[in-house]
Amino acid sequence: MKAIYSIAALISLGFLLTTALPAQKKATPVFADGMTQIVPEFNNPADWIIHDLWVETSFDSDGDGKPDRMHVDVTRPKQTDTEGLKLPVIYESSPYFAGTGTADLKYFWNPRQELNSIPAVRKKFPPIEPRNKRPVISKAQVSRWVPQGYIVVHSSSPGTGLSQGCPTVGGDNESLAPKAVIDWLNGRAKGFTTPDGNEPVVAYWATGKVGMTGTSYDGTLPLAAATTGVDGLEVIIPIAPNTSYYHYYRTNGLIRHPSGWLGEDIDVLYDFIHSNPERCAWCDSVVRDGEMARGQDRIKGDYNDFWAGRDYLNDLGPMKAAMLMAHGFNDWNVVPEHSYRIYNAVRAKGLPCQIYYTQGGHGGEPPFEMMNKWFAHYLFGIENDVPQGPKAWIVRENDTNEKPTPYADYPNPGASPVKLYLKAGAPESGELSASPVPKQGKETLVDNVSFTGTALAQAEWTDHRLMFLTPVLQEDIHISGTSAITIRLASSKPAANLSVWLVELPWTNGRNVKPTDNIITRGWADPQNYQSLTQSEPLKPGKFYEMTFNLQPDDQIIPAGKQIGLMIFSSDRDFTLWPKPGTKLTVDLDGTSIDIPVVGGPEAFTRALK
Repeated sequence: MKAIYSIAALISLGFLLTTALPAQKKATPVFADGMTQIVPEFNNPADWIIHDLWVETSFDSDGDGKPDRMHVDVTRPKQTDTEGLKLPVIYESSPYFAGTGTADLKYFWNPRQELNSIPAVRKKFPPIEPRNKRPVISKAQVSRWVPQGYIVVHSSSPGTGLSQGCPTVGGDNESLAPKAVIDWLNGRAKGFTTPDGNEPVVAYWATGKVGMTGTSYDGTLPLAAATTGVDGLEVIIPIAPNTSYYHYYRTNGLIRHPSGWLGEDIDVLYDFIHSNPERCAWCDSVVRDGEMARGQDRIKGDYNDFWAGRDYLNDLGPMKAAMLMAHGFNDWNVVPEHSYRIYNAVRAKGLPCQIYYTQGGHGGEPPFEMMNKWFAHYLFGIENDVPQGPKAWIVRENDTNEKPTPYADYPNPGASPVKLYLKAGAPESGELSASPVPKQGKETLVDNVSFTGTALAQAEWTDHRLMFLTPVLQEDIHISGTSAITIRLASSKPAANLSVWLVELPWTNGRNVKPTDNIITRGWADPQNYQSLTQSEPLKPGKFYEMTFNLQPDDQIIPAGKQIGLMIFSSDRDFTLWPKPGTKLTVDLDGTSIDIPVVGGPEAFTRALK
């Protein structure tokens, strides 16, 4: 006989079955060993929600009478909609996402320029063909962080891609643009579905906690945002950031180009990134041909208000974000002083900070586990060893970037200066001595930019440089910190380039060996700025001037069997202007010395020479 059930009984049975089944577990971030882990439910790109919008800023940099809006894309797990899940954000901003200009050097400044002279007019870049594809601006951080339980946000910086405004290359709008995006993620700024419409977009899926990262220009913008003190920006991981455009294009009063980009200056970078054609003529006229043309100064190279306004060291007051800084000691594009000067200042402010250095060139992000721990700690509140960890991580010479060595700090606390003096030997090599060698007199070199620095360092006999060598090291020497040279010199002309290298000899050539592997550190200066970085004065030919300046920071172990060489020369073919050969620099050896930071100090240095 078939059972007959009333509607009430069926309803009751359904209720019992429903209550007896366990509720489906919602997907949430997973943590282990102080880090986020891949969550399978977040790891299917087909389920990701991808959309774009425009965030309204507080500035009008393109002069159209309306606040500029920044183009933003978002990639997030579907659970932020289907389950109401809120997650923190990892954010990268860039001027490069929509495409860049040509790298053809014919559009750069011609380095063949006599010092203190007006440069030849530079050719303007051809228009950039932008890659304006919606909704995806970039996928740079997506596959790495979305499966780990983060939302990833990208934005194009002002005047690039579909972002409104003008590029200013370090101007205030480049700091305020990412600030506006972070304000929007926290409900304090407005987002819209179109660049000119009023349909709102709200970040209901964000917890409000944001971490920023990126490399080079993309590493500069996290620091720029942090200088605004914006609430919600908890942590930044800048990699090889440009922290001062003066220090990128000038050094101690000298016009200097970044390695590989001979003839580049700030107006060239403006043309290289200006990929939004809207109001292009206005931006070019006001920014590039106005403010930049007046301020960049390719005649004297002095530090001025224009450069001071593009130096983030001057803007650190409001900063409150934690910082993991990363850089390469052999980065001759964005030289390593960029990271150290900011790390040193942030450490002095008492903010949580660490520094990670490789022995490589431009780039070199920290190991993924290290970045993961920093984001997990500051964006999810996970307890791990980040706050208590060592201040400095340095990849030693024969190690991979994934295996840095921890140190109490950088520079190594055990390092102290070793003063080295010069003993004559030109046109061959003199000596670099830990004891003063009186009455060495003067030696003269003749500028000739036809020779590269690497060629001069390997020459046994030349009058185009002065070279001074230590005895052969009997033990390893660990250099950690910033070397400083005091030099007394005279020029045969009113202006001269001055270049200084510390090198490791004998020079190593061979397969898979880069020329820069032999360079310990280097520096450049304009003798006309011997008294002041802000005011140069032409040299009186034959008159001696004294100046002191730093070389680039370094941390390197020089192995036994090598010699340390100090090379003094004039024009550096890969970095400086190219005046006609023939300028003579005369160095007073008795008035010249260099301080090198050595772990163990003079005692360790002396022991290594025995």
